[in-house]
Amino acid sequence: MTGNVLEVRGAAKHFGGVIALKHVDLVLEGGEILGLIGPNGSGKTTLVNMISGFLKPTAGEFVARGRSIAGQPPHRIARAGLARTFQNLRIFRRRTVVENVLIGQTSRISSLDLFLPFVRRGAHHDRAMALLERFGLADKAGNLAGALSFGEQKRLELARALACEPDILLLDEPAGGMNPSEIDELKATLRAMQAEGLSILLIEHNMRLVMSVCDRIAVLCFGEVIADGPPDEVRRHPEVIRSYLGREGGA
Repeated sequence: MTGNVLEVRGAAKHFGGVIALKHVDLVLEGGEILGLIGPNGSGKTTLVNMISGFLKPTAGEFVARGRSIAGQPPHRIARAGLARTFQNLRIFRRRTVVENVLIGQTSRISSLDLFLPFVRRGAHHDRAMALLERFGLADKAGNLAGALSFGEQKRLELARALACEPDILLLDEPAGGMNPSEIDELKATLRAMQAEGLSILLIEHNMRLVMSVCDRIAVLCFGEVIADGPPDEVRRHPEVIRSYLGREGGA
């Protein structure tokens, strides 16, 4: 997919007298991995929550694949081809691992499918199992999701996001709490998903991951974009160094 798949224009969010975001413009190009970084409280998750429909914007235009998604509820935005993960895990802990992934397919499953023969419904189960195999969780498909380790739960949430077959993927701190080997696996997974045609917006504090996997990086600070460009350019940007990365450029 080429061209801009996601466009944010003039996004703003006010919480009473607190301005969390003010006139943010952001573009995600087809097939790219765009990093979104910045200090805690800079508005990164607020922006993703508005894009994905979990928070209503005070102002702004939000366009996914040429269609306005501003003010739409999350399930309709998911049907438009956009999926996300969360900074704080939101899995169904008392449901099985495979059930969590099946739930992720609901935005793509017609209600009519619920009444079709088992062989048709079985295709959804096969798709869920294939995703669990991809993320090394197939042998735990029948286990309760709450019994998984933290790293496994992170992988489960990513599998669930992919279950709705999105074109655009928003990832909020996917490397949080992961050990170095898990982060290496995540990097390989991101590259593989990009090769499959997904466009990815990545919020992440792990600068080694961001600088090595992202094609472009946008930096938020106090609710405004202060830089947007290739990793090497952003790493050397004086305002980014002063506001966020520090003298070592976060590497």
